[in-house]
Amino acid sequence: MSAEASVLFDAPGPKARARYRLIAVAGSVLLVALLGWLVLRLADWPAPIGRTANNQWAPEKWLPFLQPQAWTSYLLPGLWGTVLAAVTAVVASLFFGLLLGIGRLVQVRWVRWLCGAFVEFFRAVPVLMMMLFAYYTGLYLLRITGSALPFFGVVVGLTLYNSCVIAELVRSGVNNLPKGQREAGLAIGLTPLRTLVTILLPQAITAMLPSMVSQLVVILKDSALGSMISYLDLMRSGTYLSTAYANLIPTMIVLAAMYIVLNSALTRLAGWIQHRLQRGPRNVSAPITGGMVPQVASEPVVPATIMPPPDQHRH
Repeated sequence: MSAEASVLFDAPGPKARARYRLIAVAGSVLLVALLGWLVLRLADWPAPIGRTANNQWAPEKWLPFLQPQAWTSYLLPGLWGTVLAAVTAVVASLFFGLLLGIGRLVQVRWVRWLCGAFVEFFRAVPVLMMMLFAYYTGLYLLRITGSALPFFGVVVGLTLYNSCVIAELVRSGVNNLPKGQREAGLAIGLTPLRTLVTILLPQAITAMLPSMVSQLVVILKDSALGSMISYLDLMRSGTYLSTAYANLIPTMIVLAAMYIVLNSALTRLAGWIQHRLQRGPRNVSAPITGGMVPQVASEPVVPATIMPPPDQHRH
């Protein structure tokens, strides 16, 4: 065990290690039993007396996914709709989130108050309610028609909520930086706004990338709410497919697997970006060898000339 871990936790003894192994084995057995029960229930086994078994693992319920029509007519168009809405909302949320975060950190009081009120209001409103509001606003005020109307509702609803969350991430990331960063920028003559943009924000964005990745995954998952306003995303196209082939449970399992793949790809992409950012040059101080303070050359000290005391009159 490392020295850091021993500072925080005591090393477990033989009884503690045996207890941990017992808990791990019991948890694993319970999880396997739960999965086995779920598989049997989906197979509708044992079948109730007097009723035909509804086996969700029957081959005829999974055969549609081996046919090209299920993918070209349902799943791939829905996947494209989900990716398009999510990417648009991610770009818009990052842009407006940075603006709102900067607005909450500037020195102008009315700008801070206005951005704070905006963030607190839209963080408290459910995403589906904002999608409905944007949908009917686009329908009756902006006169948007066709497939652009549900797309507008989904993107605006996701952007309003997630930009406020990203703004809070920006604000907390900047406030968690050492105070000396801001003071150093002001000391070299930068304005408070330029200090925030050029010195504080790059460090805060690098530090808050894991939290931002989690929010991007939330955007991708919340795009499924667009099916409530007729947006053709992966969830809605899967619903159409399950209605056409009468295989709701298999379709939901396939959709869950597709969402997992999308979220994993997004997480890996964000991790790669974070790794690239962290490979950049860092401001590190020069090492001091042996703990000795380096000598600084200076001009030799010239001793002051000792002047003889003035003669005094003898009395």
